[in-house]
Amino acid sequence: MGKDQFLYPQSRYYGTFTPQNLAFNANLQEFANRISIICGLETNGKITPKEAYEQIKQLWEELDCSQSHLLQDEE
Repeated sequence: MGKDQFLYPQSRYYGTFTPQNLAFNANLQEFANRISIICGLETNGKITPKEAYEQIKQLWEELDCSQSHLLQDEE
């Protein structure tokens, strides 16, 4: 297992396969990993709660945009 696999694990996708679903799942896993890092930084006093909130808000907007573009036909 490489350093990147250890620090940024990705699980297999078991849902209904489409390229869009696979891409969104990768984006969702990246979102979850980055949220975890931000929470750890805030908990340990490395960033302020306001900074954590702003970073999480930005990540959410990016994920929402990804969902809108990749999964628009499923709504």
